[in-house]
Amino acid sequence: MTTMTIPQPSISEDDPYYAGWTDAAIDATTLTLDHLAVRAAIHADYHPDTLYIRGYMDRLLRLRCAHSIVTAAETELAHTDLTGTR
Repeated sequence: MTTMTIPQPSISEDDPYYAGWTDAAIDATTLTLDHLAVRAAIHADYHPDTLYIRGYMDRLLRLRCAHSIVTAAETELAHTDLTGTR
């Protein structure tokens, strides 16, 4: 299993965009992507700060993109015949 370090933004903590981005990164350590999508939808309905919501959803989209890239690479590797490569 690989470990991933989450880069923390170097912008002020008072910026609501990066507050949402960081909250999504922290939530991703314990929740699945589907749970994050539900939480993002709840934030979109009830959170008063639009920048916070955009940061949260931006991080969610990056996580989904990374997940799909890793899934595609693992699928390609699983379907590669390694016996005839040497």
